[in-house]
Amino acid sequence: MADISTTSTSEEGYTTVSRAGDYELTIDATGGDGPDPNAVLVADYASCFIPAFRVGGQQEGHDDLGKITVESEADLDDDDDLTAIRFEMHVEADLDDETFDAIVERAEGICHVHSALREELHADIDVHGGQF
Repeated sequence: MADISTTSTSEEGYTTVSRAGDYELTIDATGGDGPDPNAVLVADYASCFIPAFRVGGQQEGHDDLGKITVESEADLDDDDDLTAIRFEMHVEADLDDETFDAIVERAEGICHVHSALREELHADIDVHGGQF
């Protein structure tokens, strides 16, 4: 039996409705009726990285990082394949760069999406503390 089961259906055109449990997400290859698959992947990566970053913070002795926002950017080649991903992280906690680097390193080992991506697509991550 599978650990994850989803259903994706396209009635016509390039729009697909995907169901994961009780949740539904509309994805459109053209970006007209919803985000395109690459945007969904980048958002999914950031959504996975934030809780991994929080766990990494706890492992480094920082239980309360406060609010965290990730501004993501990605580059595409001429075939619309992802070639680079960047995260600009804004964290309420005001920690030094060395501590943030240690937390990022731990988060990279925890985030399942990070582990699933080929290495050249791992996000280039900048963290800024004392935000908000």
